[in-house]
Amino acid sequence: MPKIEVNEKAFFTLAGCPGGKSVWNTRDQFERALGCAKAELDEDSDKSLPEDERILKIELNDTNRPDLWGTAGCARQLRVYNGGKAPVYPFFSSPGNPRPAKHKVVVEQSVQKVRPYLAGFIASGRAISDPMLRDMIQTQEKLAWNFGRKRRTISMGLYRSSIIKWPIIYKGVDPDGVSFVPLQWDAPLSLREILRQHPKGKEYAFIQEHEPLHPLLTDSGDRVLSYPPIINSADLGAVQVGDTDLFVELTGTDQASVTLAASIVACDLADNGFTIEPVEVEYRYDTPFGGTCVTPYYFQEPVFCSLSRIEKYLGEKIEADDCVKALARMGVRAEKAGGVERGASGAGAPGKDEPGVRAWPPEYRNDFLHAADVMEDIMMGRGLDTFSPERPRDFTVGRLSPVTVFSRRIKEIMIGMGYQEMIYNYLGSRKDLVEKMRGDGASIIRISNPMTENYEYVRDSVLASLVQSESVSGHAVYPHRIFEAGKIARLDGSGETITRQYLGFLEAAAGTNFNVVAAALQTLFYYLAREYAVEESADSRFIPGRAAAILYGNRPIGVFGELHPELLENWGITVPCTACELDLEALL
Repeated sequence: MPKIEVNEKAFFTLAGCPGGKSVWNTRDQFERALGCAKAELDEDSDKSLPEDERILKIELNDTNRPDLWGTAGCARQLRVYNGGKAPVYPFFSSPGNPRPAKHKVVVEQSVQKVRPYLAGFIASGRAISDPMLRDMIQTQEKLAWNFGRKRRTISMGLYRSSIIKWPIIYKGVDPDGVSFVPLQWDAPLSLREILRQHPKGKEYAFIQEHEPLHPLLTDSGDRVLSYPPIINSADLGAVQVGDTDLFVELTGTDQASVTLAASIVACDLADNGFTIEPVEVEYRYDTPFGGTCVTPYYFQEPVFCSLSRIEKYLGEKIEADDCVKALARMGVRAEKAGGVERGASGAGAPGKDEPGVRAWPPEYRNDFLHAADVMEDIMMGRGLDTFSPERPRDFTVGRLSPVTVFSRRIKEIMIGMGYQEMIYNYLGSRKDLVEKMRGDGASIIRISNPMTENYEYVRDSVLASLVQSESVSGHAVYPHRIFEAGKIARLDGSGETITRQYLGFLEAAAGTNFNVVAAALQTLFYYLAREYAVEESADSRFIPGRAAAILYGNRPIGVFGELHPELLENWGITVPCTACELDLEALL
């Protein structure tokens, strides 16, 4: 879970406490107050230090709320929850209502397949203090590391806007053809040299090193702002204490996530007294938000929640007016309304128009995926201690399902055969699950409102997860033998969703071949005391003529063989790999 360090005086000032001093008399009271942000006090400040130097350490327990991962965001939630007025941010554009923007960033076609999306704004009006700069850097790192998957999908840069020659150009370039002086360096380096020599380049080289073009931000005077997502320049990108005008940009691979992260930073700076000016981002290609997008940009959709759902899940009948008040304490604008829930299930008849509330997420939030999220905020806004506790009315005895017992037996066999067990997320990106695996995506399931493109699809195969592990294991001594027994989900021919328990295993070694994986499969079935047959397979993930389908009871239940060289190249794997996957439930 994310942990943040906040300047005590700045935090309590932003939380609405007079004089920047806590209004909570004890640690216990303060910890209870942090509950509205799903936060805990990890470490109190050192009272022997001067007031301006005292630091609070806070742990956030909600990974769906990146807006809380900074001083201003966490303090904002406390302030509003305890009766403070919800802030208004007039600088946001919305669909069909762009704000006027004096500055522009041009995104060229060359960056579309590299790192295609950008959002930015100007923050001015006050000088940056040392605590403020530290907090901005912390927010930058938390968003990029946690929300942006170690800068892979989101990264952020800060620049001195007053010396930039507008418009800014965002483009893809030859990594050997452009040089500049990066931060914490005293001589020019090419982009490829930065990846090999600069500490930040070495740390984040995995993001760009295999790409033919690398992203670059320059101004109209051809001066480099940064090499996203690696490092800023030592010129325009060297923000210091005392600077008063900042250009803030975020780049990444998913437009909604990049735009949300920019909104979070803009709201935080506005709460700190900065004036926010929009920036027009002009794309030379189509994007989900159009060819031109003025950021900060509000793209969130309202979500309806019925009163019957609220009553069912919270155990009490709550009037619509009380729901609106509870949501207001969470910073959420809402109104009484009638409607049909998004993805309705469980409360009321499907598709039935019901009384309830319609809620608009604040500009800095995008975690309202369905009605249950609105209901959760109503529960927290009203206060957990206001609900009467109930004893469970049902008594049940748990047991392991047959497929779980069978999977455990499979795992013991695989470990005995010398394979190492892996455990993976069930969600991934289309690039990883389909494109890199040479698939067509016909059976893959897409989530309707994902937080980020990296968790946009439900995997329909175990092999993509195994190959991804192998792609980052080139430093380990060969052979590599890994396996996983886990869930997959896919669409059948009629569009229905099927969830199954699958086994996948992979071997990477110079001498691995079809006979090796066939012998491993034969060993597995021997210990399971089951018979199987094989027939030639045309699975695109494998080399033609070196792959076979697994038949059990004359029905195909899996495939094995030598992975296709193009697939290995897509993942940056340099040794041959064999793999197998099969439906475990079909063997029960």
